[in-house]
Parts: sequence; structure tokens; C-alpha cells
Amino acid sequence: MRVTANTFPNSLLNQLTSLSQRQNKLQNQAATGQLVQLPEDDPVAMRRVLDMQAEAKSVGQYQRNIDRHQELATASFNSIKALKNVSDRVREISISADGLKSQDELNLYAKEVTELIKTAVQAANTKNRGDYIFSGTLSDQAPFQLTEDANGNVTAVTYNGNTSLAESEIASGITLSAQSIGENTSGSGPRGLITDNRVGADFFNHLIALQDNLLAGDITTIESTDRVNLGRDEDNFLYHIGTNGAIQSRLEATDTIATNRTDTLEVLVSNEVDADLAQTLVRLNQTQTAYSAALQSAGKILGSSLLDYLR
Repeated sequence: MRVTANTFPNSLLNQLTSLSQRQNKLQNQAATGQLVQLPEDDPVAMRRVLDMQAEAKSVGQYQRNIDRHQELATASFNSIKALKNVSDRVREISISADGLKSQDELNLYAKEVTELIKTAVQAANTKNRGDYIFSGTLSDQAPFQLTEDANGNVTAVTYNGNTSLAESEIASGITLSAQSIGENTSGSGPRGLITDNRVGADFFNHLIALQDNLLAGDITTIESTDRVNLGRDEDNFLYHIGTNGAIQSRLEATDTIATNRTDTLEVLVSNEVDADLAQTLVRLNQTQTAYSAALQSAGKILGSSLLDYLR
């Protein structure tokens, strides 16, 4: 086998190039702390990292959706609680308005009920970040509009929203809405907060009826009808309070799961791409030593001539 004169220099050059490239790579890993920086460094690991980063982005979006739902759930709860307080006071008035009260006293009760209706409409028209929370998906318009007569008595409260709720994902394939709609008379779909014919709830109309019966001194109807109707409204508010609490608990639990998954993904990505600094420095030192040794050996061998072997 014939060995040409440039065999060793070519081999040496290849070896030095390889060691130099390895040295540069280890230096970059030590400086950045990253084991994988380019797809060609480890295609399989890079694919796993990209998949995990995509999942992390999705989980981050779920958490932002959860935060928004939690904000809406809190705003909804505060409004429902305000409506429940109105309901409690109106029930007290309906019980106090008995046959022992004079018409002047009943008129005072009627005036208070009128003001309570206005308070309830204000609570039901609550906004969050500029959006009405009980209008369904028609969040740009107030859900309830109040009408008064010349004496300041409330004659009607009209619902201007719809029966659809805006939902968003809180986990893969799981959607949720933390809001309620103001009214639903369709017989299906989400339960109405103020009005829902499935459970006999019609809070504003029941309040108006109580107001009118107080003004008319109709104690019989108040006792036989208004109290019963207001009881149905109260039960409906209790249902919404319970549902709101359950939603908030679910959101909190889902947020905890998402947070844990985010932490897990960070660890998994780190395991794939982060360099072990101590091990990297050892390898870098070994490579630098090998590179120096190769240069020294080349200097000695290439510096020799034919006369050195004829002595």
C-alpha cells in the first residue's frame, strides 16, 4: 500500500478541524447553557422541544382564558348577591304588608319597592371591562331597560339581550362560560338569572306586581300570589349563586392543573436542551487538551526531514 506525502497532513487537518468544531460547540454550550441550539444538533430532541413549546403556548392561553373567566365569575357573583339582597328585602316587605297596615304605610312600602326595582335593574346591568355581563353575547348593549309612568312608578322592565353565552377553552376540548344570561323564556338552554319560565322566575315583573298591589291595597293577592312568586325568584338566585360557586371552584382547580403542567413542561424542555455545565466544562477541557496535543505532535512530525532518518 502506497502512502503519499500529503496523507498525514490531510489526516491532521481533518482531525484539527473536527477538534476545533467540537471545541467551538462545547464553548457555545458552556456560554449559553444550551445543549441543543440548532435542529442539526439533535433533530429528535428538537422535535420534542418544539412539541412541548407548542403545548406550553396552548396551556398559557388556557390560563389567560381562566383568568378572564374568574374575573367575570367574580363580577357576576357580586351582581347576583346584590340582586339577592333586593330579593330578601322585598320578601320582608311582602310579609310585613298585612291587613294591619294602613294605605299610607302600604304606599311607603310601594315606594320602597319602586326604588328596589331600580336598584335591581342597575345590578343586572353591571359591566365588566365595558361589556354587560348578563346580555348573553350582545354584550355591547344593556340587558334591561326600565320604563316609568308619570308618577315615577315602574311599569315595565324589558330584556334586550339574547340566550347565548360566550365560551372559551380552559383545557384541551373543554369550554366554559362563567356568566349568566338575564332572561330565557325558550324552555331550553342556560338558565335565566332574572326570568326563566321553567322555574317560574320573573323577578322584575313580580316586583312590579307587588308595587302595584301595594298601591292598590290588595293584601289578598300579595299574600296568595306575590309571596309565592318572590319565593321562586329567591330560589332561582340561590341556584345561580351555587352554580357560580361551582364554576369558580372548577376554574381554580383547572388553573392549578395548568400551572403544574407548565412547570412540568419547563422541566422537560430543560432536560432536553440544557447543558450540564460541569460535564460540558470537562469535555471542553479534554477537547482543548487533545487539540493542543495534536498541534504539538504535528509540529514535531512535520518538522522532521529525510536527513533526520539517515543519521
